[in-house]
Amino acid sequence: MPVNADKPHLWKSDIARSVDLYNRWFMEFAPSAYRETRFSTIGLVESALAWTANLTNISPQVLREHPGVLPILRMAAAPPLARDRLIGLAEVSPNLVKNMEGDNKQKTPRIPPRMNSATVEAELEKIGQIVRQLTDRDIFTWLDNEREPTEIEVARAATIVADRLCGAISDPIVRNAQERRQLAMIRQWLEQRGYTYIQSGTRLNFETMLPGTFTFRLNIPVSLQSGSQQINIPIDVAIMPERSSSGDFPLLIEAKSAGDYTNTNKRRKEEAIKAAQLRSNYGNEVRFVLFLCGYFDSGYLGYEAAEGIDWVWEHRIDDLALFGL
Repeated sequence: MPVNADKPHLWKSDIARSVDLYNRWFMEFAPSAYRETRFSTIGLVESALAWTANLTNISPQVLREHPGVLPILRMAAAPPLARDRLIGLAEVSPNLVKNMEGDNKQKTPRIPPRMNSATVEAELEKIGQIVRQLTDRDIFTWLDNEREPTEIEVARAATIVADRLCGAISDPIVRNAQERRQLAMIRQWLEQRGYTYIQSGTRLNFETMLPGTFTFRLNIPVSLQSGSQQINIPIDVAIMPERSSSGDFPLLIEAKSAGDYTNTNKRRKEEAIKAAQLRSNYGNEVRFVLFLCGYFDSGYLGYEAAEGIDWVWEHRIDDLALFGL
């Protein structure tokens, strides 16, 4: 039986309460999450300035040794350069730039190992040339006079560039902080009811989870429709109810938060696709539930309900018990 998906008469009041909860959290905690990231980012910028001799040495050798400085160098330009804009201006390989910056899966920045060394050298030179040409001289005031900057000048420049970097990624900063809070809330709720947290890892999979246990960041393998490729679907929370029997599938929870209505409607298909892939591989008994906080309107909820996806509102977390927990 659905818990919330079949109760549209409650949606309006739940949406209002969810928006209020998110806004209270944002006003109280989002600034601190931003400040913490800003503080660590200032340190990264200061390191980048040290490696590049305060932007007087942006050579291919420096970029080879420290490929992760590239996002910082982009923000040191006037105007700050988007990744694709740099690729176009320098006429370099997108693969090179994306590897140097890492990707959304947080891979370590690197030079592509299979890329021809002479090509790498030439393209790193072009990147350095664009950065040198567009460096914001109002921030890095010492460059025009070819002098050593003072500690205060370096600290000021690092702070400005860090602010630019954090501004470009402010939404992910807030979203990640909110997700950590949501998972901590679910963990507290489960442990208060006797559930045991199991560290996720290569040896843990949904088929070996014991009753009364739960884990975060569990990958579940699925085969695509063609059958020729297998991928892992990451699940935020997997819970094996205490009354489970051998062969039962864990309850799967996706933690979702949103600070506006626009993004949720753009991303609502993601959950439906994930649920459909899981059910096509493991059967219609798969229970895939959303844990919601923030701006999720009736259009979003109706779409998910039509796809057979139920949800728990963070402001009514005790509804988790209605899923057999």
